[in-house]
Amino acid sequence: MANKAGLPIGMGLGLALGSALGVALDNLALWLSLGVAIGAGLGVAMSAAPAKKRDGRNGGDGGSHVGGSDGKSDRDAGGDSDGGGDGGGGD
Repeated sequence: MANKAGLPIGMGLGLALGSALGVALDNLALWLSLGVAIGAGLGVAMSAAPAKKRDGRNGGDGGSHVGGSDGKSDRDAGGDSDGGGDGGGGD
């Protein structure tokens, strides 16, 4: 199960920093809303980060490569394609 504590922590930090900047710069409405938005984004990022570490993923694409595992492309398959690319037969 994913760590759900990242979002409230991020929003709380954003709220605190946004209110401090809003009072200091005399524009509380702007900085409070920006602080909550940035804090929510950071909170979602903090929630997603531990899930990647637990799965053992190292940032690879995780999918198979085009052309199969032998490293050859479809052109190297040897007569299986007419080269048209439209999927039609090679008459």
